[in-house]
Amino acid sequence: MNELIRMLARALVACMVWGGAAHAQWTPDHPVRLLVPFAPAASADTTFRTVSDKLATALGQPVVVDNRPGAGGVLGTQMGSKSPADGYTLIGGSDPPFTINPHLQKVPYEPLKDFTPVSLLVEVPLFLVVRPGINASTVKELIAAAKAQPGKLTIASSGNGSSGHLAAELLMKRADINLLHVPYKGQAQAVMDVLGGRVDMTFSSLGPVQEHIRAGKLKLLAISTSKRIPNMPNVPTVAEAGVPDFDIGVWIGLLYPAGTPAAAVQRVSAEIDKILQLPEVRAKFEDYGYVVVGGPPERLAQRINGDYARFGKLIQDAKITLGE
Repeated sequence: MNELIRMLARALVACMVWGGAAHAQWTPDHPVRLLVPFAPAASADTTFRTVSDKLATALGQPVVVDNRPGAGGVLGTQMGSKSPADGYTLIGGSDPPFTINPHLQKVPYEPLKDFTPVSLLVEVPLFLVVRPGINASTVKELIAAAKAQPGKLTIASSGNGSSGHLAAELLMKRADINLLHVPYKGQAQAVMDVLGGRVDMTFSSLGPVQEHIRAGKLKLLAISTSKRIPNMPNVPTVAEAGVPDFDIGVWIGLLYPAGTPAAAVQRVSAEIDKILQLPEVRAKFEDYGYVVVGGPPERLAQRINGDYARFGKLIQDAKITLGE
């Protein structure tokens, strides 16, 4: 019996070694395309460009960023789903085309079936900011003000069904308050109207609001994710500030078309993990207000499945439509 156990153990180790060697053997022999379904200079695009050159160095082949924006990321994501599953087309992913838009419109792909997750790069927290004229310096004070005048306080977003809109709906649901949602065609416009006093508050990524917070033109109350971020340790989360079970952020990650060889998936995932540990990469992402994540492909798969389910329920409960 002991010999049998030893034989099984040796066989298992041999399989593990062989499997690891098989993954390490995948080496591209021509350029890799990184299909980005968002416009150049968008937050997701900036994230992918931060890692693309370093990934090219690691793989020994150019990684060519190919921006294909349109329809909230649906156009480029569809293109990615139809690309050859040979390891030479990576797809830049984020919440809208994978976990939000499929609940708002018919999309020409199956977000949970047509892709193979590779790596969860970063999570982007949303920052709850209010105009200085609002008599609230904490989330609890804001909730009290909203309850004192139901439906009177306004909250801007970059559009119906956007991450900021979902954050607003989640805040209303968890805090039992009624805010008037005001959709815009982009986050910059939403922030400008909060600055101008035409709207009371918004959830935004850090970039559009950072300088205004520093200048005292906007008051930062809290961040949307479950944990504080390293470079702003004194800013509480919305949950800490009095709204239980509040946790919402935007993921940015890499995927392959479904059926891509496991060797390519594991090689790219391993190289991305190394890149995310580089001090200059971490520093850049922290400056953006992002949280570096990394980890195996399964981590991204879990995030996509989890967000797909909970955002679908939130959209249904709040009766969100693109035509509102």
